[in-house]
Amino acid sequence: MKNLKENGESDTINSLYRKIMVATDGSESVRKAVETAVEIAKITGAKLYAVYVITLGGLSMPYPKDVGWERITLEYFRNEGREATAYVEESGKAANVEVESVILEGSPANELVDFAEKNDIDLIVVGTLGKTGIPRFLLGSVAENVVRHSKKAVLVVREKAV
Repeated sequence: MKNLKENGESDTINSLYRKIMVATDGSESVRKAVETAVEIAKITGAKLYAVYVITLGGLSMPYPKDVGWERITLEYFRNEGREATAYVEESGKAANVEVESVILEGSPANELVDFAEKNDIDLIVVGTLGKTGIPRFLLGSVAENVVRHSKKAVLVVREKAV
């Protein structure tokens, strides 16, 4: 049951989500997930965490890696992460929502699930292209793995209605 305050505001809604995490990769397809996360944070008064995960494990080069190459590559992806999370920060600022940006390194689904668990996140918001069949099998799905392995509530937002 909702408990309404004198001004009509709901205690239940405001206590449901205190911390929300949105996974971002900076792509156009994740913007709807960001908009959704910002709106939920605005309604509930939750703090929003914009999380970007750098994945270097899948990179393979035909020539030996050296320290300079690794440093340059990592800095490139850190810049990508800062740009991706800046979009979430700007969206949050426009909606008067507190946003904290976080850049992690590793396997995206594992890092997102671990971050949510370690930081007592109440809701994880992830975007998906809604691919099915062979494309989904070949590409894998970060959203699917987060849903499968997270103990936290997960909201999957499709880029477009199917």
